Amino acid sequence: MNRLTLPLLAACLTACAGGPLDRGAGQATAPVSEQTASGAAEKSAKTHTELGALYLQAGNLAVAMEEARLATAIDPGYAPGFALMGMAHMVLNETAQAQAALDRAVQLAPGDPQIANDYGWFLCQSGRERESFRYFEMAAANPLYKTPTRPYTNAGLCYLRLKDDKSAEANFQRAVLLDGSNAQALYHLSSLSYRKGDYLAAKKLLTELHRLMEPNAETLWLGLRIERKLGDRQAEASLAAQLRRKFADSPEYQALLKGSFE
Repeated sequence: MNRLTLPLLAACLTACAGGPLDRGAGQATAPVSEQTASGAAEKSAKTHTELGALYLQAGNLAVAMEEARLATAIDPGYAPGFALMGMAHMVLNETAQAQAALDRAVQLAPGDPQIANDYGWFLCQSGRERESFRYFEMAAANPLYKTPTRPYTNAGLCYLRLKDDKSAEANFQRAVLLDGSNAQALYHLSSLSYRKGDYLAAKKLLTELHRLMEPNAETLWLGLRIERKLGDRQAEASLAAQLRRKFADSPEYQALLKGSFE
């Protein structure tokens, strides 16, 4: 999985209607992880959780899980520690353990928007896509949540799994409106424009993305196909050369060699 298809997780809920998040309905609650820790146990648990989240991002699941275990052992009431444990279990495809840990996180911090975002992604990855949107919407609607671009982006990714391009596009547009530097959302908006045949819009969005980040195999491949549709053979050849020079081992370059442009 490359960087532009990864979910936007929080620092890291039963999912049926009337689940534990409803206990916080109508109450805007700042994420627990953003609040100042009180007491030695909570401070230590927060430190272990933040460290574990970094290891999770880096793909070091064993250390991430150990940090989550330490955090929850030190302070069994610290919700983000259980959320981290749940996300690590999810990546390990340990669905039952992931749900149990996330349920505990929600019981401890009902209405927490970061946990709602993560739980929504867990549902999406567990084949329960339609249940996930309620949690993404809940996270995004919380006025105390500093990064609502995350759940909108994750909702867009989840709609793509359902092949609902219209709803995906609407969520990616909301994400970009809130954060114009959201690379994931910009990439997928460009890709969706390409799929609709609006190649000029796709190129404009991809150009904006490349102002924010160095091109990778995925974005170069999209750009190459856009230029091919626009008939700019020189630009297409330039992008093909970059793909070959920088990412010769990538699936995208192998698709180029096979002439598999769609």
